[in-house]
Amino acid sequence: MTLNRSILQFTLTSLAVTLITFPAAGQESSSVNALVTPPAARGTALASNFRVGDFRLETQPDDPAPDGAPDTSAATDPHQGLVKRSVIRIGQDQKHLYLAPFQPHNFKWDAIVLIGTGAFIAADRHIENNVSHANFHAYQTTSNIALAGLASSLAGIYLYGARTEHHHARETGAIELETLVNTFLIYAPMQLVFARQRPDEGNNRGDFFKHHSLNTSFPGGHAMFTWAMASVLADEYPKPWARILSYGAAFTVTFSRFMARDHWSSDMFVGTALGLAIAENTFHARCDPQFESQCKHHQRWWKVMKTEVQ
Repeated sequence: MTLNRSILQFTLTSLAVTLITFPAAGQESSSVNALVTPPAARGTALASNFRVGDFRLETQPDDPAPDGAPDTSAATDPHQGLVKRSVIRIGQDQKHLYLAPFQPHNFKWDAIVLIGTGAFIAADRHIENNVSHANFHAYQTTSNIALAGLASSLAGIYLYGARTEHHHARETGAIELETLVNTFLIYAPMQLVFARQRPDEGNNRGDFFKHHSLNTSFPGGHAMFTWAMASVLADEYPKPWARILSYGAAFTVTFSRFMARDHWSSDMFVGTALGLAIAENTFHARCDPQFESQCKHHQRWWKVMKTEVQ
């Protein structure tokens, strides 16, 4: 299926670009290194824009790094290999992402996602039976245009930052790329494990555990990646126009893929929730509070992480 191949090509291309381009962004100057690595003063705060999963770790400012926190000096050492430094950063991200659902302050979001997913799965066939089969190609074209526009805008921001040393734009591109890698590393295992059939595949019931590959229905890949990209962009530039454009593009992609009968409603719900959650976690882990973004330096995550894990 062309759609399935496009999802895979999109995610793998993002991964390749990140490994080649994103690490290199850290070696031109010490000031740029400070933007794309997690300094000790970085943290998170509650942002006002719409989110499904507000997964972030709240801590207090100006405290020394608590005992037991991972040593991030390797990720900030400019003399260390670029690939190794990037691998360390992604490893730290993945650890926090997998631990986030088990932290008490995220339990309410876990409940919303789990209950919502169960409700949509129960209603999937009824909803799908009421989706028109008309305008299939128009919906896919609309989705492709919205996705291309969002991705091109983000690429343009990153290239502008790289060429002009505009640090905020550079940070935006770097965090976007890291977010895409984090998203792919969660998306791919879920595709392989749940192995759900798409609408119009098999017995048209959306059965799980049927063919274990990346070409499956659950979670919705386009929704997951586009909402992740849109969330980071909206956090970096928290202006009404930026939020409308970024979230509007993500909604258009999600709705169009659903109307094209590429996914069940529950696939898109889970993809949206995961994309937002991954983006929020990655952004608040890596953002620089000096910029006019949603990044806040008065909270740090390690203190709450240690307290809740103990």
